[in-house]
Amino acid sequence: MGLEIERKFLVRSAGWREAVTGCRKLRDGLLARFGDGKVRIRIEADKAWMTVKGPRVGIVRAEFQYEIPYLEGEAMLTLCDGPILEKTRHLVPFEGFTWEVDVYENALQGLIIAEIELQHADQAFSLPSWVGREVTFDPRYKKANIFKLYARSARVLG
Repeated sequence: MGLEIERKFLVRSAGWREAVTGCRKLRDGLLARFGDGKVRIRIEADKAWMTVKGPRVGIVRAEFQYEIPYLEGEAMLTLCDGPILEKTRHLVPFEGFTWEVDVYENALQGLIIAEIELQHADQAFSLPSWVGREVTFDPRYKKANIFKLYARSARVLG
């Protein structure tokens, strides 16, 4: 079984930009919700994935990701519940980890979230100076909630 073990933080400064080693343009749509889980469609360049995520237990959750044909992914995005999130994901190495810094676009412009994926829930790591407040457990930052809340008031999330 696949597991996702991650923590999320707001970004407080642009210091991460000088360390970027790569970036990817992503589009995400929420295809379905079930209990505390979800099914997401993601498009990157000419590739597409369907990801099933189970409910969180602390910072751990089941995650299953499957590459699907690109044209089917594009068609599935039209079936998604709510808006399609667009972002650029920047890869930023720091002290043995690769942080993913997501810079959101369009209606979410101005929102920047840094994520770190861990091997186990109690794994130690250091915070870069540009990382701000942790939002891992803040329900406002769940993908299912982020668009409607941020669209309502960018000040609430900052």
